[in-house]
Amino acid sequence: MNQSMVKVFDIQKDDFISAGEASSSVKKILKQLGVSPEVIKRAVISMYEAEMNAVIHGGGGKGYAEFFKEHIEIIIEDNGPGIENIELAMQEGYSTAPGNIREMGFGAGMGLPNIKKHSDQLEIKSEVGKGTTLKITINF
Repeated sequence: MNQSMVKVFDIQKDDFISAGEASSSVKKILKQLGVSPEVIKRAVISMYEAEMNAVIHGGGGKGYAEFFKEHIEIIIEDNGPGIENIELAMQEGYSTAPGNIREMGFGAGMGLPNIKKHSDQLEIKSEVGKGTTLKITINF
C-alpha cells in the first residue's frame, strides 16, 4: 500500500449497541492487509477502549483510522467535558464513570492504561469543557 487509506466512524453517546463497530471494522481491514494477529489484537483493544471512552465519557464523537504501509493511526475525537487531570486518568482503576455505567460492566478505569499498554504511541490532547482527542499509533 503506497498511499494511506482513511476510514471515518461516528461514535454515538451512550450507544452501547453500536459501540465496538468501529474497532470491528478496523480488525477486518487489518486482516485483509495481512497484518499479524498480535498487532491486530493490540490495535483493536486500543481502538475499542478509546471508542468506549467516547461513548461513556465523551458525549460521542468521531473516530478515524488511517492505514499506512508500516502502521495504523487511530484518532478518536470526543465532545465531552475534557480530562481535568490526565496523569490521574492514566492510573489503573481511576474512573469517573457513574454507577449505572459500572453496573453494566464498564468504567473500571482501565481504558487509558490499556490503550497505553497496547499502543506504540499515545498522544492525549484534552481541554476542559471542549473535549478530548486521542491519537494512537500502532506499528506493524
